[in-house]
Amino acid sequence: MRDDAPDREVAHAAELVARARRVTVLSGAGVSTDSGIPDFRGPQGVWTRNPAAERLSSLQAYVSDPEVRREAWRQRATHPVWTARPGPAHAALVDLERSGRLLALLTQNIDELHQAAGSSPELVVELHGTMHHTECLSCGARAPMAETLARVAAGEDDPPCLHCGGVLKSATISFGQELDVGVLMRARRAAVDTDVLLAVGTSLGVHPAAGVVDLAAAAGAAVVIVNAEPTPYDDVATVVLRGGVGEILPRLVPGPSE
Repeated sequence: MRDDAPDREVAHAAELVARARRVTVLSGAGVSTDSGIPDFRGPQGVWTRNPAAERLSSLQAYVSDPEVRREAWRQRATHPVWTARPGPAHAALVDLERSGRLLALLTQNIDELHQAAGSSPELVVELHGTMHHTECLSCGARAPMAETLARVAAGEDDPPCLHCGGVLKSATISFGQELDVGVLMRARRAAVDTDVLLAVGTSLGVHPAAGVVDLAAAAGAAVVIVNAEPTPYDDVATVVLRGGVGEILPRLVPGPSE
């Protein structure tokens, strides 16, 4: 990954983070690309290389088309999330939490790598859910994804809910599916109550998640954006750092020994 951010801009962002009593982080796919999990919209993103794959993320298509569900289950079984390990960006955010200044870690990622790195589950707000569980679209029953993938491996290509026979999907938010109201309200409160909003590895193109940037800026917080590509919120930010998240973020949050 490249690191195009000038040293003076990195130093400015690091000072903002260091002086803040409360920091809220919004993390996106760019945080996990170093761990081998591809993003969706980047130059080498899943949807960039194969636009047809976006249909698998449509709730309407998933519910109405059994073949979409079968293909989704095939891809879940071999998804890189199952072998991924946390990267340097995840570790840097653990260091931020250990400094006692992390208010909340809002993530658009569904891989649970923040928790695997050591981030407290109590501080992680999973805006778009998690791939590690399944959820029935009829009765809401949840179960570990591993249990359902075992059924797929045993020959069920479109496994129904064991409780009511309804359609199962990963416990993630698809296009056309609303975010959990409680989760969204918690994220918005963290954006309003923070001194610095640190948006890392996110295109800021998906709402309502991206809206926390507006809320934080309106409440007087400094906004720091770290991303490989431009975002629609760059003009709102106090500092924009263009480059690899795994390279820049550790420079903003030095480890405990530094």
